[in-house]
Amino acid sequence: MDSVTTWETSPAGRVGRDAPARRAPLRRQGPKGPVPASGAWREGDPVGNRMFVDLGPLHLEAGGRLPQVRMSYETWGELNAAGDNAILVLHALTGDSHVTGDAGPGHPTGGWWSAMVGPGKPIDTDRYFVVAPNVLGGCQGSTGPSSDAPNGTPWGSRFPYLTVRDQVAAELELTDRLGVSRWSLVIGASMGGHRVLEWALAAPDRVATIAPIATCAQSSADQIAWAHAQLGAIKADPKYRGGDYYDAAPDDGPHRGLGLARQIAHTTYRSAHELDERFGRLPQGGENPLGGDGRFAVQSYLDHHADKLARRFDANSYVVLSDSMLTHDIGRDRGGVEAALASIQAPTLALSVSSDRLFPPSQSRRIADGVPRGVYRELDSPFGHDGFLIENDQLAPILTEFLEA
Repeated sequence: MDSVTTWETSPAGRVGRDAPARRAPLRRQGPKGPVPASGAWREGDPVGNRMFVDLGPLHLEAGGRLPQVRMSYETWGELNAAGDNAILVLHALTGDSHVTGDAGPGHPTGGWWSAMVGPGKPIDTDRYFVVAPNVLGGCQGSTGPSSDAPNGTPWGSRFPYLTVRDQVAAELELTDRLGVSRWSLVIGASMGGHRVLEWALAAPDRVATIAPIATCAQSSADQIAWAHAQLGAIKADPKYRGGDYYDAAPDDGPHRGLGLARQIAHTTYRSAHELDERFGRLPQGGENPLGGDGRFAVQSYLDHHADKLARRFDANSYVVLSDSMLTHDIGRDRGGVEAALASIQAPTLALSVSSDRLFPPSQSRRIADGVPRGVYRELDSPFGHDGFLIENDQLAPILTEFLEA
């Protein structure tokens, strides 16, 4: 795409419960240059606030092994002598370890949860030692398809199949290396919430409390269907090359397939109500959709998010991590979901977003109802799944109350 025009919501134009919706003004952005074959962090790139630890080999649930696993992570605050004032924050599908902090060298975007993590905030870094790893299989420093295999070239199509349990096994090794005896809280949303639940089951003695947000205990047919279309979009891009594209020139990688996958996903991240109120059927700028030569504003909005992701993420990681979400099922080999939930002893905050159409509130209610010490809370929001990133005024007191209790 040559240029992107976006709709941005100002505080005055926020779609909320107490004020009428108002469409924000247009902001036009010019061309950003060629799209790299991969937006992955690679050796030689600015490190930023990342730290790294080599964990050795990891045997995988579905078979095979990774001969060497490296985890990338960031920390804030200080670990106490007992090693138990720590909080583990687990990111969603296209997130990373940069939970809080400014954009800068090594971090193309600012922290994705800066409103929740920091001095004096609900996850108080003056009180807690906060750790955020880049998930195994990701593309921001932890071992993933863009990492070098033992022969010195990127894993690409050779990267093995991962499950959520493999990702948690790597995070458990990281926990040992950091000297954390027990997490005060393990918290995460969406894909991160999958790992939160697995933590409570795989290492119950290492977890005091958990907060799975906007997530599920078992992937549904609807979630699998949405992911299937996204995976198909990436794999159908001829420039995906079966997963071996890392030596491709800029604009010759699978950015169109990855961008289309993001557009499909982003539609599920917001609610129909918000999209209608925010964009309606307005055309984009001076474009005329009639006749097919122009776009509606909502189409430009999706184009913008497709371009953004293609510049900071990796198509193979999108595939690997989506595949791990498809097979997420805490009841596998544990007697079923309800039996697994009933065995979780950690106090649990299961939190949903009222308008979430990707992980509907019923899935969080199932978690809260099934865990013996489960509590259910719901964010009243028109923003859909992304409400957990937006509704800070609602989320902050809920999380503070849970931690203090």
